[in-house]
Amino acid sequence: MRSVRIPSDRVGTLIGKNGETKKMIEKMSGIRLDIDAEGGILFNEEAKGTDPLMALKIMDVLKAIGRGFNPDRALRLFEDDEYFEAIDLKEVAGDRPNQLGRVRGRLIGTGGKTRRIIEELTGCYMSVYGNTVSLIGNSVSLPVAKHAVELILNGSEHATVYHYLEGQRPRLRIAEMGFDL
Repeated sequence: MRSVRIPSDRVGTLIGKNGETKKMIEKMSGIRLDIDAEGGILFNEEAKGTDPLMALKIMDVLKAIGRGFNPDRALRLFEDDEYFEAIDLKEVAGDRPNQLGRVRGRLIGTGGKTRRIIEELTGCYMSVYGNTVSLIGNSVSLPVAKHAVELILNGSEHATVYHYLEGQRPRLRIAEMGFDL
């Protein structure tokens, strides 16, 4: 048995209306989930006929939902070559609440502009939730999006980050077409 904890305010999102999201995750993975009200999730990864890699994938899906992703976006992690990455903002900003708020604001941008540009130019999904920024993407786009996030966290101007992302577009397009880099 393995377990994952998610924030209690995300349990309802994981379960979904009438349990539909939970059922969909169980159907796609072949693994039964037991969820308690405090955000503890238990599952047996040794179910008969289950892909051993599925236990790792389902843990990433559960963590992604816990980190603020919509379940539809988190389900992308069941695909091959899709990965989840979470960055702790406290490591960059420290424990001061005003600094954390400033860093979260820089990552999201005015009206969500920065987050939207990172998502559109890399093809990754991004979520800023609590004290983390999380990304879902493939092996080519995820490092590009992570570097863009790190640039913002290290104080680079947004224009510099956008310029970096624009410069990476040809590389990402080639990867989309299936050519190895």
